[in-house]
Amino acid sequence: MIKNIKSNVEYLTFNNLSGISGVRHAFSTRLGGVSSGIYSSMNLGYTRGDDKACVDENFSRMAAVLGCDMNDFVTGVQTHTTNIRLVTEEDKGKGVVRPVDYSDTDGLITNIPGIVLVTFYADCVPLFFADPVHKAIGLSHSGWRGTVNRMGAATIRAMHDNFDTDPSDLICGIGPCICMDCYEISEDVADVFMKEFPGCLLSAGDTRSDHTFMMPKNDDKYLLDLRAANRLIMIEAGVPAANIELPGICTCCNPSYLFSHRATNGKRGNMAAFLGL
Repeated sequence: MIKNIKSNVEYLTFNNLSGISGVRHAFSTRLGGVSSGIYSSMNLGYTRGDDKACVDENFSRMAAVLGCDMNDFVTGVQTHTTNIRLVTEEDKGKGVVRPVDYSDTDGLITNIPGIVLVTFYADCVPLFFADPVHKAIGLSHSGWRGTVNRMGAATIRAMHDNFDTDPSDLICGIGPCICMDCYEISEDVADVFMKEFPGCLLSAGDTRSDHTFMMPKNDDKYLLDLRAANRLIMIEAGVPAANIELPGICTCCNPSYLFSHRATNGKRGNMAAFLGL
């Protein structure tokens, strides 16, 4: 990913998505906002306890970076589902300048120019999808529950059903999230992954492949690579591996630069992913 600074706001972009005409996108960092304390400084979460005026100003700054208006934003209502919302003109502003009238929405898709999709993060996986052929986009939030239930594939299906998207045309990005070294999971979670993804467990002495993204640690604990798991899901859904860009940065390893739930024991704000036509 590329580090960018505009009007003192630091944000990240993908090389591959930046090359698509008519697509704008960004992933926020902690830098360049007005929030203070544990929310310092670019907190984009209205539900974390931060002052609303500060979050409003932070969104205003991100709108300026993206060259859009706050009324163009449409947010998800994330509850670790694989529910996808088809965003229309009537949704503009929801979640930022207007209340949302939907719930349990971890994925957003649209083909309407001017709308900017927004989803929130602090260790979970941001999934970006752009279809340059049918001029359509998707943006999804995938924690471990979304990952084991194949949120990426659900988003691709929704884009195919609504826009006739061919997965082989998609240009995708996997945004900053917690890395394998930082993400320890319990045995019950590991069991769910091994059931859904046979062969995902890396045994001692084995060489990693596209299909291995989990390894035993100790005391019935495991390490899970959410980035690799979501990349595999995209590939199995038909996206060419060469069309998927990985972030190269971990939220938990960089808590002063990116918000991390695990690194701060939940005392944090939210970053946001932005994707629009």
